[in-house]
Amino acid sequence: MVDILNFRKLPVLAKTDVLVIGAGSAGCVAALAASQNKKYEVMIVERYGFPGGTSTQMLDTFYGFFTPGEIPKKVVGGIPDQVVNQLDLTNDIFLRPNTYGAGTGVTYNPERLKWVWDQMIQDAGIRFLLHTHLVEVTASEGDYTSCVFWNKSGFQKVLAKRVIDASGDGDFCYHSEYDFELAGEKEPAQSMTTTFRMNNVDLQRFKEAGGKKMLQEKMQSAVETGSHPLPRKKGSAHEMVQKRCIATVAVKVPDLQALKMDELTQAEIEGRKQTFIYEKFFQQEVPGYEEASIIGMSHQIGVRETRRVYGEDRLTKEMCMSGLVPEDSIFLCGAPIEDHRHGGEDETIWQYIPNSGVYGVPYGCIVPKGSYNSWVVGRCFSATHDAHASCRSMAQTMSMGQAAGLAATLSLDKQCGAYEVPVQVLREQLDLQGAVLSAPDKEAEVSRDGWKKNNRKK
Repeated sequence: MVDILNFRKLPVLAKTDVLVIGAGSAGCVAALAASQNKKYEVMIVERYGFPGGTSTQMLDTFYGFFTPGEIPKKVVGGIPDQVVNQLDLTNDIFLRPNTYGAGTGVTYNPERLKWVWDQMIQDAGIRFLLHTHLVEVTASEGDYTSCVFWNKSGFQKVLAKRVIDASGDGDFCYHSEYDFELAGEKEPAQSMTTTFRMNNVDLQRFKEAGGKKMLQEKMQSAVETGSHPLPRKKGSAHEMVQKRCIATVAVKVPDLQALKMDELTQAEIEGRKQTFIYEKFFQQEVPGYEEASIIGMSHQIGVRETRRVYGEDRLTKEMCMSGLVPEDSIFLCGAPIEDHRHGGEDETIWQYIPNSGVYGVPYGCIVPKGSYNSWVVGRCFSATHDAHASCRSMAQTMSMGQAAGLAATLSLDKQCGAYEVPVQVLREQLDLQGAVLSAPDKEAEVSRDGWKKNNRKK
């Protein structure tokens, strides 16, 4: 029996230069960026049995690569492009242009994406461990931070010189006692959503009957008349890469805390309940869905925000709405503020970025306040509620990971702390990888039929 309270006696699973905790889209890209020059040992640890996080557990569309509106601009590049390139090679993507909402989406096959993440991580020589949970961060051992994990092999520790927290909930930062804001403390936390997929949909009949506009009218009527107990008047259902299949973002579970296990359990059950309310609604009310049925739900309920770590800098609504790109920015965002609230007439509040429609995110937003050897990426990065509602798209979280992975190796090169990394040197490295760091002055070529050649830069 291992004495788990005596952490120093726990077996050492690994010593590594860079440890990434969480293999979501942000974490995977962080590990890939850190391993680019093959100079340092990189390890990534994930609590589920497959990589991808939100990108493979819940969703099938990357948003944030393009700005919304009638003239889309491409604002993300580098390793995120390489991920989409791999999906494109097997015809597992298509673009969904639109003139509103979050902009053009890159819709993909999430099952193929699991394998793409696997392959890219393995090809990069990264040590990869699944089904492994972070349970504690203990006192440093020399130049290493000691992270305690549990899996079916028991309790073990990983010693790491640099750590990137991509856990989604800021678990490493929490155990390291970095300050954070808990969603819901100041403004209402965004609702949670169980996504689901349906097959045997006659998409042509659906489009001929009015498509998205008709669906919104049917949902609003169902709520107002009480014919179906839908949780919201608005929601989306879009076609998937798989033929005659659709994916949804419609379920709405508000006012529950995802970090409290009894409430998260309640949310999971409520989310599943709502999916079958929607199935009945679609079958009975929406042309083209008469013979459709649910074929799958998200691996877990989708959580939009929990902990948001306080960083050396903090992205605010004012910074987003300024439409400015500061000199210390490490990636761009053109996504509007998309705030999923509890109720009222405005179920989702949209606010678009003025002027160029693009803003830059400062490096300090991914560095926990006072951190020497760690970074935070994904939906737990340093931002206010409103700013987070804009900058949480997966193209942006992948961009955070790209910057953090390069920053971690740069800090090892220069033997400096996370907050001391020379940002201009980091920007030069990001530029070499193909990241977009300045607001583009021309529209992107967007076609439904695939990933255009001008986006396939290596």
